[in-house]
Amino acid sequence: MNALTRKFATVGSALAMAGSSLLLASSPASAATSCYASSCAGLDPSTTICQNDARTVADTDYPGVELRYSPTCRAAWARYNRGAGFSFDVSIERWNGSYGTAVYSTHYSGNGSTVWTRMINDAGLLARACGRVSANDYGCSAAY
Repeated sequence: MNALTRKFATVGSALAMAGSSLLLASSPASAATSCYASSCAGLDPSTTICQNDARTVADTDYPGVELRYSPTCRAAWARYNRGAGFSFDVSIERWNGSYGTAVYSTHYSGNGSTVWTRMINDAGLLARACGRVSANDYGCSAAY
């Protein structure tokens, strides 16, 4: 094998290895699951494709909890990411004639992290997001 052929072979091998590493690096993104409406209930939005097109459709004035909605998945969840220095519960509630029962809830510990609830089916249904510091100290978003 002459020197020029050996250089082309070396460069070709390097390019093939670089290309395969890019494919392997992109594999975790394809691991996200897909769901729709009722099949999303109880799932973590961060492990689904629902987070990709999610938007905030309502939020609370206090303590700043967002109602997130994915039109692709027809699912909703509550999220808090504003960094308050106190702890409280973040919840997603279903409208069924009245509010007050959290479908899913998570605790924000006041450490500046982002927290979110599990998803609920939002196909033709209404939900709201709430932040509850105590029984008499809370805020909820408008229904969507």
